[in-house]
Amino acid sequence: MEHKDKDTLLSLKDSYHQIPVPDQARNAVLEGIQKGKKEKRNTIMMKITKRSALSAAAAVSIIAIMANASPVTANAMENIPVISAIAKVVTFRTFSDNQDNYEAKIDIPKVSINEKDNTGVNRSIEDYANQLIKEYETQVTQDIAGNGHYSVTSGYEVVTDNSKYLSLRINTTVIMASGVEYVKIFTIDKGTGEVVSLNHLFRGDNKILEHISDNIKSQMAEQMAADDSKVYYYNSEEPTEDFKGLKGEESYYFNEKGEIVIVFDEYEVAPGYMGVVEFTIPKSVTGY
Repeated sequence: MEHKDKDTLLSLKDSYHQIPVPDQARNAVLEGIQKGKKEKRNTIMMKITKRSALSAAAAVSIIAIMANASPVTANAMENIPVISAIAKVVTFRTFSDNQDNYEAKIDIPKVSINEKDNTGVNRSIEDYANQLIKEYETQVTQDIAGNGHYSVTSGYEVVTDNSKYLSLRINTTVIMASGVEYVKIFTIDKGTGEVVSLNHLFRGDNKILEHISDNIKSQMAEQMAADDSKVYYYNSEEPTEDFKGLKGEESYYFNEKGEIVIVFDEYEVAPGYMGVVEFTIPKSVTGY
């Protein structure tokens, strides 16, 4: 009985496979299979493309940070094609001297944007460094008795590197009887390769500079009211020495939020113990 049932099943199976399949049904099945394979392949390619794009973006971001974090790294990567369009800042040369009570170490950076040697910017940077060197050499020359003391240290850092601007900050400390800090920031338009002053940034609109100046004065007043240890040259007993307002040539940079930060040298708008001071200006004030 069991053997007979098995033969019956095999017979039915053979009959099933011999049933003719209409061409229309066969074609529909084949098209469905091909469509399924195509959709699966597209899904896989989309995942790969998305993953590659994210990886590339991350890589470019890391490269940009490395290029500006270390002059040595930037020099080593300078000839790699993938970063040829990234702004690079490297040490062009270093002035160094050490004799008796006099010493100097001044790093002079060089900027390259979009594979171009930004001659105008680099000339301005070198002129600024040469002023520091000249002052140092003058001090050494004038000290005939050899009893003087003078030390100058100058380095740099990138404080802004976004799609439109590169801000190179040069920090200088000069020590005689006491130390004084100076800051010079070169904010460069990546599109033109030129240094952009506050006047240029706001197209000579004095009203905006006045608004920013008023905001700085308000910040000074608020900080002094909240903290007795903070003192600014504003509403002081010596009105002639008080901060009057911006002239449009002050150092500035853009922070991560895109806000303008105005930077003043030590002693410029506050007593020496306050050091270099900065004021972040809200976008509602600058309209930028």
